[in-house]
Amino acid sequence: MQYINLLYILSTVLLIIGLRRMSSPASAAKGNLIAAAGMGLATIVAMFDPIAGDQGNYAWIIVALAIGTVVGLVFSKKVAMTAIPELVSLFNGFGGACAVAISIIEVYKFGETSSIGARATTYMALFIGGVAFTGSLIAYGKLSGKVKDWKSGISSYFNLIWLALCLGLIIYEVVAMGQIEYLPMAILVVSLIYGFTFVLPIGGADMPVVISLLNAFTGIAAALAGIVYSNMVMLLGGILVGSSGTILTVLMCNAMNRSLINVIIGGFGSSAATAGAGPEGDVKEATANDTAIMMRYATNVMIIPGYGMAVAQAQKACKELDKSLTERGVNVNYAIHPVAGRMPGHMNVLLAEADVPYNKLIDMDDANNMFGDTDVCLVVGANDVVNPSALDDPSSPIYGMPVLEILKSKNVVVLKRSMNKGYSGIENPLFFHERTKMLFGDAKATIETLNNEVKSMD
Repeated sequence: MQYINLLYILSTVLLIIGLRRMSSPASAAKGNLIAAAGMGLATIVAMFDPIAGDQGNYAWIIVALAIGTVVGLVFSKKVAMTAIPELVSLFNGFGGACAVAISIIEVYKFGETSSIGARATTYMALFIGGVAFTGSLIAYGKLSGKVKDWKSGISSYFNLIWLALCLGLIIYEVVAMGQIEYLPMAILVVSLIYGFTFVLPIGGADMPVVISLLNAFTGIAAALAGIVYSNMVMLLGGILVGSSGTILTVLMCNAMNRSLINVIIGGFGSSAATAGAGPEGDVKEATANDTAIMMRYATNVMIIPGYGMAVAQAQKACKELDKSLTERGVNVNYAIHPVAGRMPGHMNVLLAEADVPYNKLIDMDDANNMFGDTDVCLVVGANDVVNPSALDDPSSPIYGMPVLEILKSKNVVVLKRSMNKGYSGIENPLFFHERTKMLFGDAKATIETLNNEVKSMD
């Protein structure tokens, strides 16, 4: 038994080291492997744990591991970088589903001697896991464009009432166990429905916060399941994921000027319903040659990546343009907004994939201090995170949200396919500003053209 505990401790240490290394794009890949090794070790150890293990189920366990391994390998090989947020959300939902399955099994093992603490812990794992599961499915649908936002004037009140119903049923079943035969399944159904109604009203532009919050829910559910099974790795791993997800959610709420309580009741970010007609006017269109000249003879250039860069797979083209400019004495950096893209750290992952040095990735606060000395800002597929309405338009749904203040720079070039609105559905007055020029076209092809133009100026 002592060897089992030592191996559990080792797997937990590996998980902590892996999570720590994931905090930097430079070490994230190795960190992921270390954490995976820790969880793999914990899985093997659990099979031989005399408390948690069940030798009669080895065949089922091996079959499940084989299926999961094949599915994971197929997804990892085939998924496009633009679909990573959807994949993360889907995998997060699977974690919630596991907590639900564990909880349901334990619920039907309860006897008259089971403690109130054990029942409460199991039902909370069931509830939180259910919300994480169906909520993540809705998030996946929104990110993939298969599910539209739904918002009404009563959605927030409905969610509060439904949440109260969920908790009320749980409290009744915990205190008066077994009085109503089908109540455990009713609690499961109500929890799953709440997961849908919780995420459905939330606007698409706020999905990074939702993904982070659902990730925290899955971690909490895993921690509760660890208590149920007296499994140290599940408990500590769940605590780490739950706490880090919660901290990240709070930080992202601050970055979007949102209230965490509004996230919990599902009452924010349905921008399509609140966005007005927005500004209108003429835009000034740039050519690739004009833009290349500005960048070639600039001192400081700042690239602003957004989801459009991911769609066009333009990160490597950006790195090549960066390399060409740097070789010619231009100082190139990347301004990263905390919620750019479709999940936390999306832009960091993309640029790390292209081997962009981490010291070139500038966070929002530092970037805003640098824009005054920036000669050219090249916006690659970003929209809401550079929208000046957040700074000067009290009627805007994003008013008060911290954004990248790129109009402090001398020149702004926005690279877009068209004048379509961003993911939030809000018009961006930046496109009509006198200091802004629009460079239309596919991001990857256009940046490759810019790179060729820069090289031809030697």
